[in-house]
Amino acid sequence: MRYLHITLLFVAIGLASCNNTPGSENENKAVATASLPVQSKLNEAGTKKLADVITDYYGLKNAFVATKAPQVDSSAAKLLNSANTLISYLKTDSSNGGALKPYLDTIATETQDLIATKDETCEKQRLPFSKVSDMMFTLLKNAGVKNAVIYQEHCPMAFDGKGANWLSDDADIKNPYFGKKMLECGEVTDSIK
Repeated sequence: MRYLHITLLFVAIGLASCNNTPGSENENKAVATASLPVQSKLNEAGTKKLADVITDYYGLKNAFVATKAPQVDSSAAKLLNSANTLISYLKTDSSNGGALKPYLDTIATETQDLIATKDETCEKQRLPFSKVSDMMFTLLKNAGVKNAVIYQEHCPMAFDGKGANWLSDDADIKNPYFGKKMLECGEVTDSIK
């Protein structure tokens, strides 16, 4: 019996030191992927502008998570600016511009609607944000984004049970549709890696 306890102790120590947790292999792959430069069907300059759109989208999503109207407004303005910059750039890229421009046009239009909707509670602004989120994921898929680790997450309770998606660079759920009320409501439904 004593040898069984010692053997089990060594097995437990071995597993702990190797960090063989069920998700660790996937997490290590995600970390390795995130350390590579973001790639897409666009050239290097276009991919950089696309990465700016992604970054500004995350800023807007985080402002909704915090439910801070002034931060939502300023983050939406940044997203609109980076989306318009990429739209202008795509006019010079005949091989990709035509295919990606409709998605960016929708992102820009919905972001303008979001900015035009003044709401201290952020509730009315969340509907155009959901449209921006859906179009962002479609844009990124069609742009062939790689090495970005983007999670599409879904809240089934948003908009009276109709549900809504958002994007995150983290698999942990931080719900932008309910903020602190139901911060962890949702699940990862898809990803781009």
